Amino acid sequence: MIELIGKIVIVEAIEGITYTGKLIEIGEEEVHLESEMGWIVIPNDRIATIKEKK
Repeated sequence: MIELIGKIVIVEAIEGITYTGKLIEIGEEEVHLESEMGWIVIPNDRIATIKEKK
């Protein structure tokens, strides 16, 4: 996952919500994205997948 830092990613949460933004940080408890709407913080236990946007 470290290789995705700084890239535009798609994060799919277990609730069926999809987030798109620049991956800023992967922490022990949460992931930080910078999106057009502002900062998004997603708890790791809510994330199903993280993949680079093509």
